[in-house]
Amino acid sequence: MRRLSASLLLAVTLLPMICAADEFDALRTSIRDHMQKNDVPAVAVAVWRDGKTVWAEGFGWADKEHQVPATPDTMFCLASLTKTLTATGLMTLVQAGKIDLDRPANDYLGADQLTMRVGDPKAVTVRSLANHTSGLPAGEQFFYGADVPKLPAMSEVIRRYGIVAAPAGERYRYSNLGYGILGRLLEQVSGRSYPDFMREALFQPLGMTHASVNIAPELRQHQAVRYDLDRKPIPYYVSAQPAAGLVYASASDIARFGQFLLKNRSSERKAILSNASIDRMSSDPIREQGSPALAAGDASGYGVGLFVRNQGGYRTLGHSGAGSGVSSDFAIVPEQNLGVVVLANADGGTSGLRKMLLKGLLPRWQEPAPAPPAKVEPFQPSSQLVGTWQGKIQTYEGEQSIQLKVLAAGDVHVRVGGPPRFGANRSTFQQDALVNDIEFVDGAFTGRSLAQLVTTDSKRVPHTTSLNLKLRGDKLSGTVNAESVYEGFWIYGLPYWTELSKVEL
Repeated sequence: MRRLSASLLLAVTLLPMICAADEFDALRTSIRDHMQKNDVPAVAVAVWRDGKTVWAEGFGWADKEHQVPATPDTMFCLASLTKTLTATGLMTLVQAGKIDLDRPANDYLGADQLTMRVGDPKAVTVRSLANHTSGLPAGEQFFYGADVPKLPAMSEVIRRYGIVAAPAGERYRYSNLGYGILGRLLEQVSGRSYPDFMREALFQPLGMTHASVNIAPELRQHQAVRYDLDRKPIPYYVSAQPAAGLVYASASDIARFGQFLLKNRSSERKAILSNASIDRMSSDPIREQGSPALAAGDASGYGVGLFVRNQGGYRTLGHSGAGSGVSSDFAIVPEQNLGVVVLANADGGTSGLRKMLLKGLLPRWQEPAPAPPAKVEPFQPSSQLVGTWQGKIQTYEGEQSIQLKVLAAGDVHVRVGGPPRFGANRSTFQQDALVNDIEFVDGAFTGRSLAQLVTTDSKRVPHTTSLNLKLRGDKLSGTVNAESVYEGFWIYGLPYWTELSKVEL
């Protein structure tokens, strides 16, 4: 008997699924068109309805170099979709009475206490970590290839960067750092490492056989290679905050997870949360700053690890994720008992696909009215802001000086470090730098510059500096962030506390 070729065997294996999914032919064509237009190596998609997966398929190559096709069981890095899984793990401990969402986070962090610069430490609750209102800044670190062994422990990350820089509840500010700290909190309470906790509390009970934090050795054969903007393989990398973005899973496994969130019970899935606990994840969402106003009575925003949206006339719950060589998007529609997930191994690889899927699957989809173009006003500083401000940046390696000059015409200059030095020792570290992309809204001052903030962590690669300050009384305070996207890779965002006072020169 002649042996089938690998490609023919694959076609025969997938034939039953393809034949059974004729209602998805138009969507399948749209996905292929999207992949070709955007040069996306691989996409995996799953759709579930009424407690059953009705479509799961892989497209393209999980590994182009070795001609490994993507399948519904290919494991993709989920990036920030990880947060929904972390929050679900959190809720298992809340349901068990081991964590109170409204108790201070420091009560559960043991020796890894958050540093308070502003506000009441008791207001920094577990819930505020989970809905991005803790006052923690944005922050993240990734380590590639030979740098992987330099990965710091989460306890060290908290010591260096766990700085509450705004009063809890003052505003929504999306924070990978906050979810990294939430992962450490889960470890402290459960007595298990974050990967072990997620496997035992979530993946195994829900039958997610192709899911793990990072890639477990026995699952590496299922991993999708991550590709950069030039579609070259990216070196293996890890995150200092795994609970914020380092879960890997297949489309089939996210379908199982989505069915659980829709309260579809099954003998294959343990009910790790009650219906009431699932509802708590999306109740009373926090409105995101800058979100468009929606219909009166529509509760939209961010809950416990879930974005709550009004999309096409339907209430959806979900999350997306993006990173170097990864893209993910997930949504469930409770009133239709339906959900979708789409995963890709390229940054931006899922852009627009979730909407395309929902629009094709929901019977009463309504296109929203086009939003009016945003009117951008030039920055015009108030008299209170105009002048020279001086202060100190607090880093884990000591203080650094900072000077901010706000001119009446709207230009802003920043200098980090001492006065300018010239000649052989000339250094951009101590030069005035123009601040760009300036905004000043409700006392909050933000902008970006080429000034350099030098610490051991920031010296790994070149960076830019962002200012995230708030006018509180007669002082500007907040964080100065060293941020790097280097050679197309996301490297780090490192926040440091600063406080400035206006001076007369």
